[in-house]
Amino acid sequence: MISIARIGVRTLGLAALTMALSAQAAPYFWTDWTGATSNTNGTNFVANGTITTNASTINVTYSNAQGVSFIQTNGGTDYWANGFFGSARNAATSPYTSTQVDNIPTGTDIIALRQPGSQTLQFSQTVANPVFSFVSLNGNGYAFLDQDFEILSQTGNGNDCGFWGCGTATKVEVDLGNGHKEYRLNGISGEPHGTIRFLGAFDTLVWSSQSFEDWNGFTVGVQGTAVEVFQTPEPGSLALMGVAMLGIVLRRRRA
Repeated sequence: MISIARIGVRTLGLAALTMALSAQAAPYFWTDWTGATSNTNGTNFVANGTITTNASTINVTYSNAQGVSFIQTNGGTDYWANGFFGSARNAATSPYTSTQVDNIPTGTDIIALRQPGSQTLQFSQTVANPVFSFVSLNGNGYAFLDQDFEILSQTGNGNDCGFWGCGTATKVEVDLGNGHKEYRLNGISGEPHGTIRFLGAFDTLVWSSQSFEDWNGFTVGVQGTAVEVFQTPEPGSLALMGVAMLGIVLRRRRA
């Protein structure tokens, strides 16, 4: 069971936020985990992967000082398949898809966590509306500091069970005082499997596993790079747009 303690965020301005909040159903681009630079059970574990969008290649680096249970990069058990012990894939009833996310995590790639402690995901480019899909979030959860999220999908309500069964997760908001809040995704029954989403532009995700468990798993996907999705003009272009708008206003006033 994982908890996220803090998220590093970089936004791209008002236009990006406005478009992020109106994000609609879309195919997502999932991480292709390609390998690790250290033993999974050793300290200072680092895994590398790539996300390939229609126009960009994003490098993803995952760091966990405590080590992990395992990483699956090529073949192996499909923990993202529908149903108990993963009988098949069906996007229409998958616990990982929704009206916002069209497709199940690609392939069988997954990182499985074991020890409590901090861990970090870094993207080489700022990404848009990232999602976490999680496996076996029973009896624990994620906790995000000052970063809200939405539960897009999970087992039940027309969705199939996940690989280890069915369960329920819920979001709880905790006021920490001094202007800070913690947004928690808690597994409250059974074996929750599902997907959560953050709206906006991000280049770093940092979280902490709350307790020992062997194991819970995750992968991450994005709607695209922030530039691809939000199509925010460069600062120079924004300045030119402002000058053009001012000219239009002045001409209207003279008329």
